[in-house]
Amino acid sequence: MQSYRSTEQPAEVPNGVMHSGSVLSNADYSVSVIEDAAQLVNEPIRFYSQFKDHMEMCADAGTVAQYLDQHHEWFRRCAYPMKVEPIGTNSYALLIGRFGSFGYEVEPKIGLDLLPQQEGVYRIETVPVPGYSAAGYDVDFRAAMELVEAPFGDGHETHRDHGIQPAITRVQWQLDLTVMIQFPRFIYALPKALVQSTGDRLLRQIVRQVSTGLTRKVLEDFHQTHGLTIPKRSNPWFFRRSAIDSEIDLESKSIDE
Repeated sequence: MQSYRSTEQPAEVPNGVMHSGSVLSNADYSVSVIEDAAQLVNEPIRFYSQFKDHMEMCADAGTVAQYLDQHHEWFRRCAYPMKVEPIGTNSYALLIGRFGSFGYEVEPKIGLDLLPQQEGVYRIETVPVPGYSAAGYDVDFRAAMELVEAPFGDGHETHRDHGIQPAITRVQWQLDLTVMIQFPRFIYALPKALVQSTGDRLLRQIVRQVSTGLTRKVLEDFHQTHGLTIPKRSNPWFFRRSAIDSEIDLESKSIDE
């Protein structure tokens, strides 16, 4: 099992947002905070991030699509340890986990709709969770996954013994994530760096739990259920992020470090 250690820096909150008396594989990740300079102190702050990644599945696109279409069989298993409950034919409610700073805590819960594929493209969008009202935050999660099949190249292991045509399907995906946070008034009186770190932490939590962690487990689950070995070149724990004003490198590290 591998993990990564981040040297990332928070995205910069533009001037005017704060009031002195008053909030796998190669990848690109950007975080920005977008607000009007005339924002009132009691209005929510909008945090936005974009994340691109890919994973390689050791099978043809048809086999991968058949697996992804049966999400009711693997989604809850792969989403663990997040708490998951079905709220529709293709939708689930996920409890991301509790986090907090400076006495302010939130336990994000979001509804995700896994839309049926259209010409090899899968989309995931947020949907309301019945009977649930988010207090102090709103999450807009929009992801798109595309299946791109290619023959095995040099360096990839073949799996003819398993009766699988030697092909690689690259699952390329992009996540656009927007989080609106209504902080308590005392938070707005803190320095900008502390406020932005609170918002960035929520973004990282959602990306890590819902995207990075879920993607890794789906990759492992697919190959395990099909009796295959993960392609050697496929490494979902190594990717690069770039923030709005700085570049951030994440590298695979031993879990013992």
